[in-house]
Amino acid sequence: MIRARRFSLRRLRSLIVKEVIQMRRDRITFAMMLGVPLMQLMLFGFAINNDPKGLPAALVAPTQDRFTRAIVSALEITGYYQFTYPNASAAEAEFLMSRGDVAFVVTVPSDFGRRVERGDNPQILIEADGTDPAAASGAISTLGTVAADALLRETGSEATAAEQALSRMSVVVHRRYNPEGITQYNIVPGLLGVILQMTMVMMTSMALTRETERGTMENLLSMPVTPMEIMLGKVLPYFFVGAVQVTVVLVAARLVFQVPFVGGLLLLLAGVFLFVMALVILGYVISTVARTQMQAMQLAVFYFLPSLLLSGFMFPYRGMPDWAQMLGETLPLTHFLRLIRAVMLKGANYAAVAQPMSALLVFVVIFAALALSRFRKTLD
Repeated sequence: MIRARRFSLRRLRSLIVKEVIQMRRDRITFAMMLGVPLMQLMLFGFAINNDPKGLPAALVAPTQDRFTRAIVSALEITGYYQFTYPNASAAEAEFLMSRGDVAFVVTVPSDFGRRVERGDNPQILIEADGTDPAAASGAISTLGTVAADALLRETGSEATAAEQALSRMSVVVHRRYNPEGITQYNIVPGLLGVILQMTMVMMTSMALTRETERGTMENLLSMPVTPMEIMLGKVLPYFFVGAVQVTVVLVAARLVFQVPFVGGLLLLLAGVFLFVMALVILGYVISTVARTQMQAMQLAVFYFLPSLLLSGFMFPYRGMPDWAQMLGETLPLTHFLRLIRAVMLKGANYAAVAQPMSALLVFVVIFAALALSRFRKTLD
């Protein structure tokens, strides 16, 4: 082998041109180099917000007098509260919070107005969904003086007794499902979804791409099997890996982190089954697009990053703008986080988690259709 002894700019230029051509041929890698920084810039710059506002709330007030209306208006003016259910009953509000449709339930007693006028130490109750402590912290911090100031403006100088009552008025805040605001109660259940997504998608996509890379897929295609049989035969073994991960995380959550588990185990496992099925089929779809294991890993990471940021795992989901929430709805992890937190922390029944369960089932059907269509194209 002959080696050059002198440095040559001409040879260096030729090597650079060769590498540029190679980069252009590897379109997936080139797209990752441009797409990942742009995606990070957009998500961190526009979508992430640790102080969410416009949080949905339900109002339980049997007699909505002028004092109640003043409190509601004051809470809405802060920007944190949006009363999407202004005439809810106690039972309706309970179901809405268990399903995650509202972040707050404001309860004003029926005799609230009379207590204000008599000077009898009036109270209102505000229940906050504590499954995500960071999402409710800003809204709760504004409660100290907002309600009392609103009532003072409403009463004006009508009665000294009323003003004295306002000085003794108290807002009772009850953090539901996580009274102490423990972060592990929110993070640890979500970690199950993150771990499953990271391993299932990446392992499945890389394992199938490796078969294509080594040429063993051709031997499999020569066998008398259908595309559906090949797909199921490839993805079902990874369910055993997922089952081990689920067991480890749930046991650690209960014994190590003391995360409460107040819901039904079978309901949770049904949701986990749909989630894992969607992930392994998605990995199969990626394997039909990638030509090498490196490309499969890059595509898996490219999918993993927005899922981590837009699903509500790291940052409050309701703090994101509408367009980011719409993107989050297209990710299986978003719906799985709602399901597992509702079952583990809220003790939700099937009616309360029917929406995320249905969404996961839709993802399974869509990914399976894509996988079968992509697999048939690779045969041609």
